[in-house]
Amino acid sequence: MCQHRPDCPSADSTDREAAVVVASYPEQGWSLLCNGVLLFEDTGEILPDGRVIAPHRTLAAA
Repeated sequence: MCQHRPDCPSADSTDREAAVVVASYPEQGWSLLCNGVLLFEDTGEILPDGRVIAPHRTLAAA
């Protein structure tokens, strides 16, 4: 899906969240990345093949 250079990380890469945002819906809490990943504001993800990545937020320091 990525049409720019350099290419964004693929949906299977560990750095997939570094891809360019192509659609953003902050009022709904999600963004579509150019690699096809749906990224949610809670850091959860849905990959293009339907796999779900659970949220991986870090805990705030006390």
